[in-house]
Amino acid sequence: MIQLPSLPPNSLEGQVVLVTGAYGGLGEAVCRAVAEAGAAVGGPSPIWWRVGPALVVSLALQIGVNYANDYSDGVKGTDNEYRIGPERALQSGKISPKQMRNAIVFNVILCLILVTSLIYSAFGSEQFITSIVFIILGVLAIIAAIKYTVGASAYGYKALGDVMVFLFFGWLSVLGTYFLYSKQIDFLMLLPASSIGLLSAGVLNLNNMRDIESDRLSNKQTLAGYFGFKRAKLYQLVLVGVAMLFIGFYSFLNLNSSWYLILIAFVPFFVHINSVRKSKAPIEFDPQLKVLALSTFLLATVFSICHILI
Repeated sequence: MIQLPSLPPNSLEGQVVLVTGAYGGLGEAVCRAVAEAGAAVGGPSPIWWRVGPALVVSLALQIGVNYANDYSDGVKGTDNEYRIGPERALQSGKISPKQMRNAIVFNVILCLILVTSLIYSAFGSEQFITSIVFIILGVLAIIAAIKYTVGASAYGYKALGDVMVFLFFGWLSVLGTYFLYSKQIDFLMLLPASSIGLLSAGVLNLNNMRDIESDRLSNKQTLAGYFGFKRAKLYQLVLVGVAMLFIGFYSFLNLNSSWYLILIAFVPFFVHINSVRKSKAPIEFDPQLKVLALSTFLLATVFSICHILI
């Protein structure tokens, strides 16, 4: 296990690292949140003033994931000298484990307040049972964010990260947000929800392919490590390809004459697929993390615009 030097509690450098580390996955979080909002405006009588709070909740959850992942991988020694990519806060020694734990606790409390406030504003006391169900789902999402790498039973260390990301960042977040806005269930929304889930899993798989060697040395089990380099690349192509197929089919069925705009948003994904296909070493996947996140952001934005146009 790596020895982690600590800085004074109020270290300015440490606080800066803590804040910047929180936003390490900001692009992915914004992409997902915009996609949720895009799905929501497809419902009847969308409530636009809730889009902002939903974005904030999604960002807060992503920050919580980043903090928990940074803390757990740091104390378990997964973030070591063999890891490829930017140095993390705990790994650098600029933040102590205690400071990171405090940040995680603060983030959990903030997420609980934000989730409860958003749900109450949507359903109020008139739909008490529905509010309770959504609060439970919100708590489960927070627990899932923390348990990704924290604890002895962390599912991120047992090759279950992709499945949980798909369920919580795809189905739960998109379908939950859609119901929050529209007050109805539309099973056809499983298509765009699955697309966002698959693309989120794609970002995770890119990260795991980049860290495939360091994870193996640290006994961290991931699907990328199980598949091996070549098959993990094929898995990435399947994730992105099926995501495009799902959202393209949904758009064709529901977006009338504006559906073809989605095809424009597919161009960066084809560039990403080609880059992954040609990659020869794990380090080549690092820049693709931003490419896929920004491509998802573009897709989500176009998806939202198409809903506005119909």
